[in-house]
Amino acid sequence: MTGSKIYDPYEAWKKWMNSWEKQANDALQIWTNSSDYVKFSQGANDFQLRYLEMFQKNQQLLLNQLQLPTKQDLANATKLSIQAEEKLEALEEEFWNVEDSIESANKKLDRLTAASRNISKQIKQLKTEQEQDKKELQKIDEIHFELIELKRELAGMNSLKEEIASLKALLAENNVNKERELVPLSK
Repeated sequence: MTGSKIYDPYEAWKKWMNSWEKQANDALQIWTNSSDYVKFSQGANDFQLRYLEMFQKNQQLLLNQLQLPTKQDLANATKLSIQAEEKLEALEEEFWNVEDSIESANKKLDRLTAASRNISKQIKQLKTEQEQDKKELQKIDEIHFELIELKRELAGMNSLKEEIASLKALLAENNVNKERELVPLSK
């Protein structure tokens, strides 16, 4: 019994399946390579396409009558929703940019306000100093006029001094002359 083969159902099944697969593949190859098959499949494809279009139209009419959205309506609504969301995001970004620019402008305005306050203080200080300078100028002018007056008075005093000196000289000369006149009389 060592030389006899044992019947293996799996091996028989495998052979039968391989044979059946080869025959089926050959039959399909012959059938699909024919022009009749191409014409038939083209006609079936056209029929299926027309049937599908008619089915979609009927489905759309039914959904319209029932006031239910179609797949296309949902797609359009989704598309519009996405576009609206993108626009809202763009507007939000614009608002942020405007907010940033307003904050920047407010900061600049605050700096300008502070600078204008400083300038205003300096202008007030300059006006005060200018008024003080005017008062001092008036005092200086008064002093100048007083000095001019004093100069005139001094000039007048100098002329008086000269007159007094000349009068003294005349008196001295007169005294000398009187003494000369008296000297011969006293002898």
